[in-house]
This record gives sequence, C-alpha cells and structure tokens, in this order.
Amino acid sequence: MTNRKIYKIISYCIATVWIANGLFCKVLNLVPRHEQIVKRILHVDLITANVFTILIGLSEIIMAVWILSGYKSKLNAIAQIAIVATMNTLEFILVPDLLLWGKVNSIFAFIFILVVYFNEFYLNQKQHN
Repeated sequence: MTNRKIYKIISYCIATVWIANGLFCKVLNLVPRHEQIVKRILHVDLITANVFTILIGLSEIIMAVWILSGYKSKLNAIAQIAIVATMNTLEFILVPDLLLWGKVNSIFAFIFILVVYFNEFYLNQKQHN
C-alpha cells in the first residue's frame, strides 16, 4: 500500500474521531459527561455549559471538514495537536474524575497526537518527495 493511500485512510480515521466526539458526544449530548466537564472547567451553570458544549461540538465537526478538505494540512495538524494537548492538560488537572479513563486518558490523547503528527509530517511529507 502506498504512503498516499495510508495517509488518506488515517486522515479519514482522524476526521471520524472529530466527528464522533463533536456530533455524537457533544451536539447530540449522547455523552452528558462532556457537558459536566465544560460546566466544571468554566464554572458556569448547566444551561451555559450546554451552549458551550454544543459550540465545541460544532467546532470539532468543522475540524473534521477541514481535515477532509486537505486545505493547509500542516497548519491543521498543528492546530489539532495544540487543541488536543491543551484540552487534555486542562482535563487532567481540573476534572480527571469526569474522564472516561481518568488520568490514563492522557495516554490516549498522546497517542492521537502522535498519529496526527506521523500522518501529516511523515506520510504526507513522503508523498511530496
């Protein structure tokens, strides 16, 4: 399998993660824990937390569209890495009890960051050489 095909498959998988978390977990509120995380981190009431959670979910869906578009893919990868690192650091420090796997979530976040980095800065680099 060529690097180009692997890059595309991994890109679709990464976009799927953003869509699943954005649409299903946040916009459709199928995982209410996300709303609780927003409520505790921002110190807001439940209605305000709901609005922010939906906005975050919509932003995650937009991230997936950006990934699939291929537009400025290196900037996109950097944005993903920064967002995931920031979000997970805040959650690790402020609300570890609300995370699905507690502080171990940070390991999964780190793996996701490595996949995004590898896909964009290794596989995508190779297809241009």
